[in-house]
Amino acid sequence: MREESEVTTDRNSIDSSQEAVLTNQERKAIMTLALMAVFADGRNDPAERAEVARVVESLSPGADLNVATLYQDVLLRPAPLDQVSRALTSRGSKRLAYELCVGVCDADGAQGDTERAFLTALQAGLGFDAAEMASTTAFAADADALAVAPLATMSAAEPATPTSTMTASEQERVILNYAILNGALELLPDSLASMAIIPLQMKMVYRIGHSFGFELDRAHVKDFLATAGVGVASQYVEQIGVKLISKVLGRGVIGGLMGAGARQAVSSGFSFATTYALGHLAVRYYAGGRTFSAQVLRDTYVGLVGEGKGLQAQYVSAIQERARTLNLAQLLQDVRQ
Repeated sequence: MREESEVTTDRNSIDSSQEAVLTNQERKAIMTLALMAVFADGRNDPAERAEVARVVESLSPGADLNVATLYQDVLLRPAPLDQVSRALTSRGSKRLAYELCVGVCDADGAQGDTERAFLTALQAGLGFDAAEMASTTAFAADADALAVAPLATMSAAEPATPTSTMTASEQERVILNYAILNGALELLPDSLASMAIIPLQMKMVYRIGHSFGFELDRAHVKDFLATAGVGVASQYVEQIGVKLISKVLGRGVIGGLMGAGARQAVSSGFSFATTYALGHLAVRYYAGGRTFSAQVLRDTYVGLVGEGKGLQAQYVSAIQERARTLNLAQLLQDVRQ
């Protein structure tokens, strides 16, 4: 694996001045490829697919594209991948599409064989040169390593606790510190910063469950998130979509290109609120002996997200300071090892 400084330089080399606006054809291609990435693993999860379609629609220019039609086309009569990819001609739009698809493929765990084949075909369809092929391959490998990061180990950036058991005040401190950390990651320009958010949320849930005496594995934590109605792929798209598009287009033109839902995801501190909500949901769930029904989990999570959004304004300064002082290279190395 290359040195982190080299990786970051490559990923931040997208020149926003290359492109002032995406054409409708390019927008349609990017949204289509993101949906194709959802279908790449061959699993039949209608709820998650519908949620990704909703988020993708929030990242689209609204009336210019019919996302429901795109969704049906990808599901029932998908166009060849190389045909869709040819609609993207600028370096920035190609990188945007590829990084978005990598995130979707990695959101629920390491890439499977069909997802790796999809991403390889996408690289070819986008016509990357040798240098860009090497850069995007390394990016996908880094993202894959984050997706399978060990739950039991802690990075130096994560909040420490004195023992495996935690008092209520310690739980509150751990949850708040994870929320601030993930809020800070949301502010950083590097795409892998956003890809670290979900693994850190899973590690937080693992630690909380462990403090109540439950030995959890990755499958259990993922089931907990899914039962609560937290779609990891859709959450990733919502977290990363605005960041990648703003990297390509520049923040000044984002407002006119994106739906209100996408803009709200940024302004409301999406990662802070969801991390806060998941932490407190985990406390209630494991303290209650894992007896909550799926509906109670979902309803409770929705309420806690609202609570987290209300609290986020109090911690804006802490989030910004955390972003300024965060050693991203070290965090990524710690998390994936």
